[in-house]
Amino acid sequence: MENFQIEMQIEAQHMQNIFGEHDAYVKKIEDDLDVIITDRNGAVRISGEQRAVSKAAKLINELVELSRRGNMIQEQNVSYALELSRDNEEDVLLEIDSECICHTVSGKPIKPKTIGQKKYIDAIRDKMIVFGLGPAGTGKTYLAMAMAITAFKNHQVERIILTRPAIEAGEKLGFLPGDLQSKVDPYLRPLYDALYQIMGAENFQKNMEKGLIEVAPLAYMRGRTLDNAYIILDEAQNTTPAQMKMFLTRIGFGSKVIVTGDSSQKDLAIGVQSGLDVAEKVLGKISDIAFIRMTSKDVVRHPLVQKIVKAYEDYENKQSGGHTGTARRGSSLQGKSRKPFRR
Repeated sequence: MENFQIEMQIEAQHMQNIFGEHDAYVKKIEDDLDVIITDRNGAVRISGEQRAVSKAAKLINELVELSRRGNMIQEQNVSYALELSRDNEEDVLLEIDSECICHTVSGKPIKPKTIGQKKYIDAIRDKMIVFGLGPAGTGKTYLAMAMAITAFKNHQVERIILTRPAIEAGEKLGFLPGDLQSKVDPYLRPLYDALYQIMGAENFQKNMEKGLIEVAPLAYMRGRTLDNAYIILDEAQNTTPAQMKMFLTRIGFGSKVIVTGDSSQKDLAIGVQSGLDVAEKVLGKISDIAFIRMTSKDVVRHPLVQKIVKAYEDYENKQSGGHTGTARRGSSLQGKSRKPFRR
């Protein structure tokens, strides 16, 4: 291996952030790019083959800049930066991070973290109806909620309406204790959780009492016309075609609609067609409707979730006779023993 070296000076507070606990992030970069990274009193030395060293230096500079912007570097940031590096898409990470949608009650900024999420946010701003499609953990509902709350706070809409189909996944609602609201609340709990985190429980309750925020089962939408509202339909893969048509025809003037769903996680009865699948076929050519499809690369939960989603994607592609694409670029390095990391 060609012994090419680059030395970088990094401030101590950012060094700790980008190296990770027990230097886990740096070890990940070493393994993936086949380089050796050492630290001597703030001077970071990268050695190895010239092209790999250059990629590692650029990636570390991006992580340092993210840290300077106040971000807490996580494994997802490092993994995605490596993914972009393999695709020769440098500087994209910083471009994505430059956009802040809003802040949570605790002051944490909510930003897109992947190219897919950035396209999703841009489509929501540009189109009247957006379908956010993709696996669990891609931020479909959370980002939609952040956009809705931001529009509400900026007086772009008068109210927020959040809805989900109440599918009885193997259980009957009638056997659950309580009144109708307590029966359907478990289906709507993920929407409440996101609202509490972004808006705060007290602020949410005040607006809900005034009727400015409504969280309800999809069946409650029938017969209504929804003007000047931000409307989010979550778990849309569990709608029937009739329900989806009913929902989309409720839209009035000054409203914006986001429909989220994952076609691989349907709870519909066997043989029942999903309204989400039908909508994509029927509405795909209408110019003011956008379909944004995210993949396992856009998963921003624990890295293991991304691996699980990718494994299922490959399995389902194989079952349907599609191309699995399981061979990852750079996989030839996986069999090599890891070089020692030295501080």
